[in-house]
Amino acid sequence: MPNFKITIEYDGSAYHGWQRQTMDRTIQGEIETALMTMAGNRVALTGSGRTDAGVHAYNQVANFQCETQLTPGVFQKGLNSLLPEDIVITSCEVVPEEFHAQYDAKSKTYHYRILNRPIPVAISRQYAWHIRKELDLDAMRSALRFIVGTHDFKAFEGSGSPRADTIRCIINADLFKTDDGYVVLKIEGDGFLRFMVRNIVGTLVDVGLGKITPDDFKQILVSKDRNLAGITAPAHGLFLMTVRY
Repeated sequence: MPNFKITIEYDGSAYHGWQRQTMDRTIQGEIETALMTMAGNRVALTGSGRTDAGVHAYNQVANFQCETQLTPGVFQKGLNSLLPEDIVITSCEVVPEEFHAQYDAKSKTYHYRILNRPIPVAISRQYAWHIRKELDLDAMRSALRFIVGTHDFKAFEGSGSPRADTIRCIINADLFKTDDGYVVLKIEGDGFLRFMVRNIVGTLVDVGLGKITPDDFKQILVSKDRNLAGITAPAHGLFLMTVRY
């Protein structure tokens, strides 16, 4: 049975995350509905991982198996004609039958965008967290170095979503500021706990605002205590940028 790999760009503002749900609109649910229209039967879509409600993606990856004569080009064109405008299939290809979008992923890269200036924006306000007070980027970079490598990230795990294994490897983590006032955190890891990136960002902002020191940030990581970490940063500033295989 042919195995199709698709790459998806989406604006998550109107959706309750990636994963299919019974009542709420999700990215997976919208694509599976469009696939059923094209294939004539239910098709299960496997994503590289879940994104939460309000989170965006430039290059989410998924695969589905379907007994069909339709070519990848026809699937791409057809899906884009059926999907809402805030979900776009940017590529579609046939891959080996054993390819699995989730289990074969080696790493994922996320960006988190913070608008760091006194004046907010109107047009793109749903794509960044607005923080008026100037952030200390050097202090934030100093804190970031503590998460690079393999660590237990239980302190940054979402409350109410415990996992038996909370050890993850962060391959790269850095941030930069653009000329128009955006601070962008780039983080690549072999996997992420629920809300992990957003909880890291919320705690980093505490460093940037001088509420805690970089060494305090390190101690929070070591403590494995979510109660010591900062707030969960808003979902609308988070983007899944790439999935590496």
